[in-house]
Amino acid sequence: MTKFLLIAVSGLALLAATPSLAADAPRAAAQPNAPAVTVARAQMRTLVETVAVSGSIVARDEILVGPEIEGLRILEILADEGDTVAAGQVLARLSRETLDAQLAQSDAALVRADAQIAQAQSQIRQAQANLGQTTPDLERAQSLIRTGASTQALVDQKMAADNAARAALDVARASLNVSNADRASLDAQRRELQVRISRTQVRAPVAGVVSRKNARVGAIAAGVGDAMFKIVANGAFELEGEAFETRLVRLAPGQTARVRVGEVVIPGKVRLVSPEVDKATRLGRVRILLEPSSAARVGGFARGEIETRRIEALALPSGALLYDGVQPMAQVVKDGRIETRKVSVGIAADGFTQIVSGVSDGEEIVARAGPFLRDGDFVRPVEVAEAK
Repeated sequence: MTKFLLIAVSGLALLAATPSLAADAPRAAAQPNAPAVTVARAQMRTLVETVAVSGSIVARDEILVGPEIEGLRILEILADEGDTVAAGQVLARLSRETLDAQLAQSDAALVRADAQIAQAQSQIRQAQANLGQTTPDLERAQSLIRTGASTQALVDQKMAADNAARAALDVARASLNVSNADRASLDAQRRELQVRISRTQVRAPVAGVVSRKNARVGAIAAGVGDAMFKIVANGAFELEGEAFETRLVRLAPGQTARVRVGEVVIPGKVRLVSPEVDKATRLGRVRILLEPSSAARVGGFARGEIETRRIEALALPSGALLYDGVQPMAQVVKDGRIETRKVSVGIAADGFTQIVSGVSDGEEIVARAGPFLRDGDFVRPVEVAEAK
């Protein structure tokens, strides 16, 4: 009996000498079989609020490239789907034999027009030379008639010859004007032919990526409006997604986003938020401009998350909250006992919820709250990292 008494006294002395053991002794004595619960500490975290959208990948600007001249056969195709092309690059060539023949005829007509102009200029020089003879003759005859050395008939004859020379000069000048006008018309026709010939080379109006090729070698180009190629201007793709109207009010151009295409995540930014909401589905359209990525394909399905808010706040795992109707509560572990508190919450993101009030930084909270724990219950807390 004395031996057991000494052992008990020694144990009490050891307990008094170790403060932590002395503090834990009442808890262990009061509830030696307390159940273990996983706890998480309330701590500051970066919370990012997002809005989810889903939809299809589209081209920001899709350019239709067709022939600017019709009725010509396609001789060669120089671009294929998926090719990156530069502005002005030749995508296809059309036949130009007929136009070349017309150009040769135009060149011959221009040579004839130049000959006619030269002939008219020669006639002008001849008329000017004749006028240079008839005018002095008329002046001499008029001076002689005043002295009586000439007759009126001779003066009339010289005057008629001078008038005829002047008329011939006027005709030659008019003929030159007509020849010049004819040549200008022929030159305009030739320039038009050259433009038509240049259009036998179908060029890319902008730089971008060829998303569709409809042209076939040997086919007849139907003319303006017949799209031989479709080009995604500058290779810019967008997610055209939809979001519920209640979330749409949080969105604005310039917000960052992450778009998932299969297993690939592509960064992006909101470019457009539609002012219209579909009356039947209550969904609104959102356009997210994507950064360049080989995973982007026109028509492909994608999901996006748009970041609407980012804060540093005290947070708990969302699973640590209980709800009594609409009032959230947290089960705090204090001195080995459960203490249920009402809390005010803010945004939720990535499995965590912002705690506005009710819990302090560093306090231990039951990580998976449940109705099986009540106020005052003894528990043995095990932190999440230790439990793992």
